[in-house]
Amino acid sequence: MNTVLWIIVGLVIGIAAGILAAYTFLNKQLTKSGQEALKKAEADGELLKKEKILQAKEKFLQLKNEYEKTVNERNRQLASDENRLKQKENTLNQKMEDLNRKHNETNNLQDKLEKQLQVNAQKQKELESQTELQKSKLESIAEMSSDQAKEQLINLMQEEAKADAMVLVKDIIDEAKATANIEAKKVIINTLQRTGVETALENTVSVFNIENDEIKGRIIGREGRNIRTLENLTGVDVIIDDSPDTILLSSFDPVRREIARLSLQKLVSDGRIHPARIEEVVAKTKRQIEQEIAELGKRTCIDLGINNMPHELMRLVGKMRYRSSYGQNLLQHAKEVANLSATMAAELGLNPKIARRAGLLHDIGKVPDTEPEMPHALFGARLAEQYKERPEIVNAIGAHHDEMEMTTLIAPIVQVCDAISGARPGARREVVEAYMKRLNDLENLALTYPGVVKTYAIQAGRELRVIVGAEKVTDNEANQISMDLSKKIQNEMTYPGQIKITVIRETRSVNYAR
Repeated sequence: MNTVLWIIVGLVIGIAAGILAAYTFLNKQLTKSGQEALKKAEADGELLKKEKILQAKEKFLQLKNEYEKTVNERNRQLASDENRLKQKENTLNQKMEDLNRKHNETNNLQDKLEKQLQVNAQKQKELESQTELQKSKLESIAEMSSDQAKEQLINLMQEEAKADAMVLVKDIIDEAKATANIEAKKVIINTLQRTGVETALENTVSVFNIENDEIKGRIIGREGRNIRTLENLTGVDVIIDDSPDTILLSSFDPVRREIARLSLQKLVSDGRIHPARIEEVVAKTKRQIEQEIAELGKRTCIDLGINNMPHELMRLVGKMRYRSSYGQNLLQHAKEVANLSATMAAELGLNPKIARRAGLLHDIGKVPDTEPEMPHALFGARLAEQYKERPEIVNAIGAHHDEMEMTTLIAPIVQVCDAISGARPGARREVVEAYMKRLNDLENLALTYPGVVKTYAIQAGRELRVIVGAEKVTDNEANQISMDLSKKIQNEMTYPGQIKITVIRETRSVNYAR
């Protein structure tokens, strides 16, 4: 029992001694590792410290270099500014010296002038005293004062001048009476000789040639629907069966005839002739004619050398091409009056440019977009004033038929040239003008009824077609308009034969498939 106890005690002691020895060994090992790690950390820290110090020195040197560069640049800039200021200072000093020198010279010159003025004043006084002395001697010799002698001399000269002036005025008046008619005839003859013009060739019919009867049949259409559509859209009377291979387009309005002719030409060239296509082509042709009118007005102004004409006035000038006055083409007449006016103004020593412009515009009141309720001369003057034309041009336009008082010399020149252009042989045909006026009156009379959209006088004035709006006029009202219009024409107008009044009321329903 004791032996076992001792064995156990011995084992416990041995185990304890082993644990103690192991702990001692491990403690020594840990102490050694920690010292080595500490030494390594100190070495690394020292190395990092040296690197940071080195980087700081490099950054410092870099900043120092940049600062030195900035300082040097500022020093150079300051030196440059200082040099520039010194140059300006030197320049100012030089200018100041020049000003001082000029000031001194001016003072010297002023002193010399003052001395010279004093000398001149002294001489003037001496001269006045001598003059007074001579004057008193002359008065004593002539036994009258200088004022009396002066008055007597003036009266004598006035009487002689009046006598000479009366003789001269009488001679001038006699010569003017003897030569006035001769000189006026010379001016007019020279003006006419320098202006070449054509005679009136306007008519109311246009001829459209066709190749064969097949094309004629296509133009007529089924039951004549193509012809009716063309007549309704253009207001032109289309005559087919009177002559072979030709179609006559009859209308008093040249614009309508030209639209119909061009539309037929396009339709025949295209080959597609039906009401819808006719309507499309007529609409395009109307736009084309408007463009041609504007271009013609511009070209006319360029040919006559007229500049800065407003666009609307140029359009009205071009529109004159499709109007006539007593059979005389209105544009040809306006160009003729413009050239005559310019030539006559030059002969009389006036401004030919103003006269030419007034002559060209004198009849613009005849081609308005809406029918005015005043004479064409006054309406043309209003248009010219509206578009800022010169007052002398406005007065010449308004006074060329004595409907406005003439205030400038250009006005009688335009009036005379207008009369010359209209009165020359072959210029006008009264019958054509009366015919066109009757057709115009027919159309304007129908336009006075409410709901009327368009009116066309066709068949040489034997038929009046009135197109009314379907949404504004009923069938019964259309019949009433036809009856009332026929009675009004019978009571208010004079015409040969009879006139057929056709009122057309058409309803269209249009949609688009997209």
